[in-house]
Amino acid sequence: MHLYQPANIDSYNIKLALNKSYYRLLRLMEENSALKMTWNISGCLLVRLKVEGENDFLTRLQALVKTGRLELTSSAAYHAFLPLLTKAEIVRQIKENEKILKDFFGVNFKPAGFFLPEMAYSSAVAKIIKSLGYKWLILDELAFAGGKKRPDFKKYYLDAASGLKIVFRDRDFSSSYPPHNLFELLKKENKEKQVIITATDAELYGLRHEDPTAELEKIVKETNLKTKTISKFISEQEKAKLKAEKIKLISCSWESSRQEVSSGQPFALWSGRNNKIHKLLWRLTYLALDLGEKYKKDKNYKWYRWHLVRGIASCTFWWASAHDFSKIFGPFAWSPDGIERGLEDLIRSVRSFNSPKTKKDKLKAERYYLKIKKLIWEEHWRKHWQKSA
Repeated sequence: MHLYQPANIDSYNIKLALNKSYYRLLRLMEENSALKMTWNISGCLLVRLKVEGENDFLTRLQALVKTGRLELTSSAAYHAFLPLLTKAEIVRQIKENEKILKDFFGVNFKPAGFFLPEMAYSSAVAKIIKSLGYKWLILDELAFAGGKKRPDFKKYYLDAASGLKIVFRDRDFSSSYPPHNLFELLKKENKEKQVIITATDAELYGLRHEDPTAELEKIVKETNLKTKTISKFISEQEKAKLKAEKIKLISCSWESSRQEVSSGQPFALWSGRNNKIHKLLWRLTYLALDLGEKYKKDKNYKWYRWHLVRGIASCTFWWASAHDFSKIFGPFAWSPDGIERGLEDLIRSVRSFNSPKTKKDKLKAERYYLKIKKLIWEEHWRKHWQKSA
């Protein structure tokens, strides 16, 4: 389960996800003592929940983690799209997430697993994660062979590039409503033990799909269904001394298509080859990152960072992809407001610097900003507004 809301999202959206999905999943764990799960809850969401005064949820979450039935992974604190960022920024976001987890779960808290935002894998990012002490990743099955063949879900693999242990999620199960598919599977007279690994946004369970017959609550009571955390799944194979196969992974995300991977643009939803808005957003991003490296001692550096991490969240770019996810309980990925929310923080990060030496770069950033604004609204009115009219 992946729990995430952007750091700059309105409080209303936080409370909606909390009341529709997060509390439901929390109750599910509390009321079923045999149930085990692995969650990623982004650092920025934990901070927002504290700011919003959601202490009841946080206290109950902490209690569940202490039982060992709920395993947490680490991630990038502000859900940045790691494969397209600099090494320095990747490390900063991971270390900040580690600090947040320690603040909430204890100074010795260190997850074994790491959740890549958008499950976006590249070998360069994997090497950084390994160097920071993590043991395993969960990836979409597309990373196994680009969709040409499927992995064996009963075992874990080793990433040839980084040495990280790799567990693959079943794309078909994860892209539908997993409880429903599990019921269908249990109906079949198949005595062979099957392993199903799913990974979804937590918002699927209530916010995106209402589940009027409570399939989620019913499926966890099935006696023929046993659940494990990812770390337990891996450790059992290690104890059995099963040798892990070393494989070369394919760069992709959990929303990449086979066509995108085969055409050499696995991250098209965040950096489309022909997407002008994406191109300009990344130019502004790299300009902002470069300024941060040059002016670390600027008296407003703190505010630069505050805006930057909110601006470069993966959502800023995703909402400019205009991809239709309605078939997998998602939205149409076009939102001028969503893009602008990130864009405003990006430009404010550059505007924050106090040094007069940043004037030339500030003007350059403003030109990018105005071009992006123009492109957003031209595309909105021409292509997406009242599309059905």
